Amino acid sequence: MKFNEDSRVKIPSILHLVRLGYEYLSLKNQKWDKETNIFTNIFLESVQRINHDIEKDEAQRLLSDISLMLDNEDLGRQFYERLIQQEGHKIIDFENFGNNTFNVVTELTYKNGEDEFRPDIILLINGLPLVFIEVKKPNNKEGILAERKRINQRFQNKKFRRFINITQLMVFSNNMEYDPNDLDQIQGAFYASASYHKPIFNFFREEENFDLSKLLKPEDEAIEDEILKDNNLVIIKRSPEFLTNKSPKTPTNRISTSLFSRDRLKFTLQYAIAYVNEVKGLEKHIMRYPQIFATKAIAKSLDKDIRKGIIWHTQGSGKTALAYYNVKHLTDYYQEKNIIPKFYFIVDRLDLLLQAKREFSARGLTVNIVNSRSEFAKDIKVKSAIKNDRGNPEITVVNIQKFSDDAQIIKEQDYDINVQRIYFLDEVHRSYNPEGSFLANLEQSDKQAVKIGLTGTPLLGDDYNSRSLFGDYIHKYYYNASIADGYTLRLIREEIETNYKMVLEEALKAIEIQQGNISKKEIYAHHKFVEPMLDYIVNDFEAFRLTYADNSIGGMVVCDSSDQAKMMFEIFNKKYRQQPELVTQAAEEPESYGDNKRKRYKVKTAALILHDIGTKEERKDQVEDFKAGKIDILFVYNMLLTGFDAKRLKKLYIGRIIKKHNLLQTLTRVNRTYKNYRYGYVVDFADIREEFNKTNRDYFNELQEVLGNEIEHYSNIFKSKEEIQEEIADIKEVLFHFDTQNAEIFSQQVSEISDPKKMTEIVKALGNAKSLYNLIRLFGHYELLEKIDFKKLSILYREASNHLQLINQKDAVENSTDTTNLLNVALEDIIFKFNKIGEEELILADQLKDTLRKTREELANNFDKKDPEFVSLYEELERLFKKKKLEEVSQEEMKANIGALKDIHAKILELNRQNRLLQAKYNNDPKYCRIHKRLREKGGLTKRETQLFEALQSVKSEADLQVLQNSKLLENEGYLDKMMIRLVINQFVKQNNIPLNPETSKFINNLVVQEYTNEFHNRIA
Repeated sequence: MKFNEDSRVKIPSILHLVRLGYEYLSLKNQKWDKETNIFTNIFLESVQRINHDIEKDEAQRLLSDISLMLDNEDLGRQFYERLIQQEGHKIIDFENFGNNTFNVVTELTYKNGEDEFRPDIILLINGLPLVFIEVKKPNNKEGILAERKRINQRFQNKKFRRFINITQLMVFSNNMEYDPNDLDQIQGAFYASASYHKPIFNFFREEENFDLSKLLKPEDEAIEDEILKDNNLVIIKRSPEFLTNKSPKTPTNRISTSLFSRDRLKFTLQYAIAYVNEVKGLEKHIMRYPQIFATKAIAKSLDKDIRKGIIWHTQGSGKTALAYYNVKHLTDYYQEKNIIPKFYFIVDRLDLLLQAKREFSARGLTVNIVNSRSEFAKDIKVKSAIKNDRGNPEITVVNIQKFSDDAQIIKEQDYDINVQRIYFLDEVHRSYNPEGSFLANLEQSDKQAVKIGLTGTPLLGDDYNSRSLFGDYIHKYYYNASIADGYTLRLIREEIETNYKMVLEEALKAIEIQQGNISKKEIYAHHKFVEPMLDYIVNDFEAFRLTYADNSIGGMVVCDSSDQAKMMFEIFNKKYRQQPELVTQAAEEPESYGDNKRKRYKVKTAALILHDIGTKEERKDQVEDFKAGKIDILFVYNMLLTGFDAKRLKKLYIGRIIKKHNLLQTLTRVNRTYKNYRYGYVVDFADIREEFNKTNRDYFNELQEVLGNEIEHYSNIFKSKEEIQEEIADIKEVLFHFDTQNAEIFSQQVSEISDPKKMTEIVKALGNAKSLYNLIRLFGHYELLEKIDFKKLSILYREASNHLQLINQKDAVENSTDTTNLLNVALEDIIFKFNKIGEEELILADQLKDTLRKTREELANNFDKKDPEFVSLYEELERLFKKKKLEEVSQEEMKANIGALKDIHAKILELNRQNRLLQAKYNNDPKYCRIHKRLREKGGLTKRETQLFEALQSVKSEADLQVLQNSKLLENEGYLDKMMIRLVINQFVKQNNIPLNPETSKFINNLVVQEYTNEFHNRIA
């Protein structure tokens, strides 16, 4: 039977969406605006239904306004704000969500000029294409990564701006379960919001139990037949594979249930989308699944009149964003009860207050800052939730120190049952000592307030702990789950080298001899101790940057004392500091590692962040400069160890023992995802192992108490020594036969390899070596160090990766047994090599790659690979590819190649246009389009093409009906042959007066039978 992504994933997914309440629409009978893909008739009818007072001309103006909004360069922000607006004329009825129109269509073309793509499945809400789903069959070689790469290219194409602006949610699935060892998200079902650059793909792990018997409509055979006929897949109806893939439990159908069932889709559109003004521009974010379930859990707790509790979400999981989403959600939650909610975000440090203000403002909230107790007392008595003129949602950020005075901020007569104050308390693992006045006064400020504690490391212990102070856990999301979901990274702990330990010991002895009996604090802050420590850090960090060929990454040194930090900064300024340079992005990967290239990765700038150095504003500016890449390294003592979020911070140097929850908070400063880094790195000067193990055991016990059997999934935040040793052994084994000190010889050696599996092993080994290079040295694998010049790792990795890509490209062209393999290779990814690189060459290379891409996509769109004209075009492309390496050409040859490719592209474009016209006549069934063309090529049947069409259309109608009623006939080719010959003779001779002789009858019959059997057995036509 037909066994591809359509039959295995797309059609079963469409049928599941129909059971979720989406009406299937055939594109044959529909009209839509090709500029926006809005189904205008559905939109106008739906808008008039949900807005009883709107006239047709007003609805038409609303449609025109929307179309204009989609032209904005705002990532669809204005459109989204209008989409969820409930005042005035509504586009979507969120109050009565079932009152909207829900449709599903397939293969809707997103087109602008010559550029186009067709998502597999599109969901329409009131005629608006708000969601699309791309599916791949399981175990596809290209798989989800190839599809993701294509969508990245499309989203950067300005011709698709309208389609990007209208899209709210996307799903990508190859219908496979998540692989816990799959760091690249190669398999599974993922969701994302739209982007002008590179969408971020999220896991979805369902936490609620759906009652599918109530949620799903019963299967409807008539609707199923209609969908199968419309997609020309009647042959799969009764196949066991199709019945299996219709199950609601397949990965694609599960994520559809989780995201597109009515209540979930309503929630997502209303509350789960945020526009964020980041340093690099506007981004569109969507709730991560733990944020979704935490938000729902908060509402469930409030339903039970539980007014306090803890959200335990690991560092890096977006707790400030969670508070933002809940401002939106809880505003509507309380307004339904005619209660005015007022939101407060409580912090315990000024730097966190400023950070919270920045993050909330970036998401569009109006942020009020309370600077004194009197201001807070005044604010808390105001009964309106909104004070700004624009009506934006608001939040008040308060430093808990403002509660240090009189607890009686409000009095009994100040209470108003129509006002509900909601406190989000950030980092409830510190500074909330119940014996002090801060927490007590917060409690007394409003005994009816809702208090939601946020922490990644709750306080544990018998004296006082987070649960006793703030209530039970409302929702939990701990670091092993965050690592598995790709939101945070595992850590690599590096001990310092033995030779450096000896240097330190000598420095200590020298200080003791010189200074006599002084305290350890003074010794560790002495310049004779600090200078070699700083030298080690700078050299190590520069080597780290050099290995990754990336000067955008930053470092942080946690010093033993503020005095040590001051001394370290002083010595840095004397020995290393250069004029600050603006570094906004990673440096280009160098061709060689000469002295000029090495300078690119030097540590040149640093900042000292201590509470008594500089002004608050100066410290704020330095933190922002570090995040922006203007500062290489930070020296700190207590500040920035918690709540500080800088994705580029990838290496942490710990110079003192940090206790309990503060240790986990500090370690996770380097666990944010950034580029393609797989780990955060911690250099351990203080030997934190014992303290970390103790802290980890305490959290293990706490999790065991609250999670029960779930504890089996809990794992260590650090990569274990055993895991690292095993990976190093694998690296040694794979690279044993290669010269890794001479990049040119290495390139020659790998160029002789033609096995893609072997090259994949080499690429993986080199990638791991980059990640573990320090540990290879620290663990004493000197024989490997002798083999690999780690300063050349990036060159070796690049050469190996390029050759692997070339192998895949050439294998598809030179060793293919059929033309379709060529079409599955992204020819536009040719790696261009030049003896000298000039701007004109680079422009020409881009033009050549773009023309290759368009040509490949059009060739792939052709469904008739036996068409003589297609074969001719394919052979022309093949000759162009084989006659000389496309990646090694001169400017003149590139110009000639571009011209030749443009000619091929124009011809295949025209051929596909003609094919589409004919295919549409046969209800988009390529089988009969191919049969029609073969009969025309044969000639001598009839002078009128219309007569040929009417005969074949009649055969199709009868044959599809027979197959729907009895799919087993396709398993008996002899019976199928006899049945079809009767249909052919009846429809051609008796119904359409086309005379046939025995030879012609057999020819037509063979074409028809072959098409059905090819489809049934999934053979290439």
